[in-house]
Amino acid sequence: MKSPLLAASALTLILSGPSFAQDDASSDDVTVLDTITVTTANRTPTEAQKVGSKVELLTSEDIDKKTVQAVADYLSFVPGMSVSPAGPIGQTTGVYMRGLPVRYIKTLYNGIDVSDVSNTQVQTHFEHLLSAGISNIEVLKGSQSTLYGSNAIAGLVDLSSFADEGPGVHHTVEIEGGSYGTVRGRYGISASDDASRIVGNISGFRADGFSAAAGGTEKDGYQNVTADLNVEHRFSEAFSVFGSALYIDTRAEYDLNGFDSSGDENFTTFLGGRAGFNLDLLDGRAKNTFSVQASRMDREISPANDTFVGDRLKFDYLGSFELTDRITLQYGADHERQKADVATTWTAISDSHHLTGVWAQGIFEPVDDFVLTAGLRHDEHSEFGGHTTYRGTASYLFPNSGTRLHASVGTGFRAPSLYELYAPTYGNTDLQPETSFSYDVGVEQTFLDGRLTADITYFSVKVEDRIGFGTTYVQIPGNTHSRGIEASLKYAVTDWFDLGASYTYTSAADDAGIRAIRVPRHATVLTATVRPAEKWTVSADLKYAVDTLDTDFSTWPSTDVALDDYVLLNARVAYQLNDNMQFYLRGENLLNEKYQTVLGYNTPGASAFVGMKAKF
Repeated sequence: MKSPLLAASALTLILSGPSFAQDDASSDDVTVLDTITVTTANRTPTEAQKVGSKVELLTSEDIDKKTVQAVADYLSFVPGMSVSPAGPIGQTTGVYMRGLPVRYIKTLYNGIDVSDVSNTQVQTHFEHLLSAGISNIEVLKGSQSTLYGSNAIAGLVDLSSFADEGPGVHHTVEIEGGSYGTVRGRYGISASDDASRIVGNISGFRADGFSAAAGGTEKDGYQNVTADLNVEHRFSEAFSVFGSALYIDTRAEYDLNGFDSSGDENFTTFLGGRAGFNLDLLDGRAKNTFSVQASRMDREISPANDTFVGDRLKFDYLGSFELTDRITLQYGADHERQKADVATTWTAISDSHHLTGVWAQGIFEPVDDFVLTAGLRHDEHSEFGGHTTYRGTASYLFPNSGTRLHASVGTGFRAPSLYELYAPTYGNTDLQPETSFSYDVGVEQTFLDGRLTADITYFSVKVEDRIGFGTTYVQIPGNTHSRGIEASLKYAVTDWFDLGASYTYTSAADDAGIRAIRVPRHATVLTATVRPAEKWTVSADLKYAVDTLDTDFSTWPSTDVALDDYVLLNARVAYQLNDNMQFYLRGENLLNEKYQTVLGYNTPGASAFVGMKAKF
């Protein structure tokens, strides 16, 4: 492993040269960001400074600074998040939030739930979610089942393709190529006027890749075609309609069980859509949103020809009533049906179940800058019966000092999957849901007229009634605890120089002290962006991950082993030719660090990519 001090020095050198190209700007020249609004925390647009839950927001500007290939690549730099790909892009990718794995993370793409109900556990295949066309990413942390139902034990990842391009018709073309035979491209169109807006994207990606298996030589390639559409139209001040669609078609070569192999392929197709309408009554004080979504995930694994087909149909109602200027009531109901058809060498499933939930939440502002929420939800499942969850949050801003206190508490649940319930031999219809209790508390402080913002948050999550595998799926005794600290800093030093930093400490283990695998105990991220001249932007980021375990299944009994610590240094140089066209050069793992995030699987070495983005 390279020294973290060396890596930090490299980050400084990359940026220090251009930083002398301009004289220091005075504080009067610095542009202070507008009020930031988030949507996920209360399922309605809310000023970030009034939100008690911890939310991380990646804007279109943040995304443009990196132009990396996958959504998971962006998540890997978010405080409290870690990512573990088992090889090159397109391979199974583990995503962890506050030490908890992907099956506890709800994921929406333009409002469409993209998790796979035919999987052993219902979870999202992040390896197939590319970043092309994504304009905003919100990460909502903590148990959020009161607002989002099953699977939101760790939190929520919300992806949106809506971007504020202004009125008129706008086109975007992106092309990129580079290491490992990578080629990708995107065409996007957006159009808007006073009543309507539409955004559509189609993107293609292919890479020759490299061997997923450590020590292997045969390349594992990947192909992905993704198309999305997002539309809204307002007929009047009181009535509007909306819709979204998502199509993903992929082919991935893989190495089975960590051994170099050829001919092993995974084909995945996802098709989903969502449509609905908004109805505002009483001069906008009473808002109502009705929606329905349907999706199908179709996977085939060759040469075994194992097939997995998962269908989801969901109806959702969201309402709110502004009782006074300081009290808003929210309420909703949803009904979801899941169906799986699985045919493999070992088992076959063709079953369905359904889940119905009702919820209510109050948002209160008893005095200026002090906002409280309290919510309650009850769900009824066709197999295990009823379950109730709750949440509460608080945010208080001391207006004269720039200090904001924020806290949240909540419970969550994960319903047993169709496979866990109904798989022949292995299934168990007596399973109850996994449950959680979480809380976090933190302080946010702004300095220098808002140019510097720092936040430190303590979090704790306990998962109970866990589902594990013996000879069948059973509830296993004991709990999993994940506790830690998330600290972050953003500093607009001048109008041409931005700095950022974050540190996450995560201690995740069960009652017996057995640690969670693939979650670094310490993770540090440093970022910097310099605009040395009118048309140039130089950005770099460094990630240092320390003290990670994984399980070695080649021994009996299996044992946990320590993975090497690693430092990743990435950088990007962009040249804005004119208002419409940008060229860039991006380097990843510039120190050529040799490391693994999954034991026995390779990760990319030093690589370079060149790209172009045009808007017209």
